[in-house]
Amino acid sequence: MSLFKRHGLHPRTDLGQNFLIDLNILDFVVKEAHLEKDRDVVLEVGAGTGGMTAFLSDGAAAVISVEVDKTMFAMASEALGERENVTLLQTDALKNKNKISPIVLEAVQAELDKLAARNPEEPPRLKLVANLPYNIATPIISNLAGSDLPWSRMVAMIQYELAQRMAARPGEAGDAGGGGGSYGALSAWVQNLAGVKILKKIPPSVFWPRPGVDSAVIRLNPNPRARDQIADLRFFQDFLRRMFHHRRKLMRGVLCGMYRQQLDKPEVDAVLAAEGYEPNARAEAFDPTQLRELGNAFYHAIEAKNASPSASTSPDEEE
Repeated sequence: MSLFKRHGLHPRTDLGQNFLIDLNILDFVVKEAHLEKDRDVVLEVGAGTGGMTAFLSDGAAAVISVEVDKTMFAMASEALGERENVTLLQTDALKNKNKISPIVLEAVQAELDKLAARNPEEPPRLKLVANLPYNIATPIISNLAGSDLPWSRMVAMIQYELAQRMAARPGEAGDAGGGGGSYGALSAWVQNLAGVKILKKIPPSVFWPRPGVDSAVIRLNPNPRARDQIADLRFFQDFLRRMFHHRRKLMRGVLCGMYRQQLDKPEVDAVLAAEGYEPNARAEAFDPTQLRELGNAFYHAIEAKNASPSASTSPDEEE
């Protein structure tokens, strides 16, 4: 806080800036990353003043740290000095809500390539370790989890309610007063790509300024076996988003509306029957594995219909 006062600066609420002031929590986060000096490339989103970046630099082969605020970027640059294994980027970490910035991805890939060239026998690993601004935590984690980058672990501080949603199972709700169920499209998406664990609940008092909600340290480890069983990642993500947009409606009606351009109602019924799903069920009743299987079934049904001769022949050609 004294650093900000000396510079006459104030955290920006529009960027979700809440700075960690408890070094014990910072140390906990870095230790949970299990960094290896000769193998790990770390992506940090939200460098702030560079405090966590310095800890990460001491334990990793390379650190890519992203900070959108030019004032924070200048302070972090000054604090970190000439650390050779740190790349500071002053840019938005996201190109849009569905894509991580190409600038960030290129910087990460460059460091992974350098590490692979230095040590061909030991494939490099990418780890996300960050105190993520609340307003970008969901797209950063969900997009990185679904990317082709060789990520091996994520350890991040995020809003506690968001951590609950990522780890939730069917029928689970948030804390009392949380405003409803936690399980949804984000839960099913993340859990089909990774194992999710809430490591620690964190009170507002460890941040400055204090946020109005609790935070959590969350850990994600990739689940390649589950990911490899997803027929098409983009289709599945869209499938989940649209299914849970109408989470209280009966599944058959939702699916008929979702795919009315691709499948007629009898064809939707046929897919549900083949997979053993009751048409009067709701999406929130199914676990991530069941939703993956259902998404795959609709993906294959649509692909098969598109590939059939009748789908590619116009009425004029049939005459």
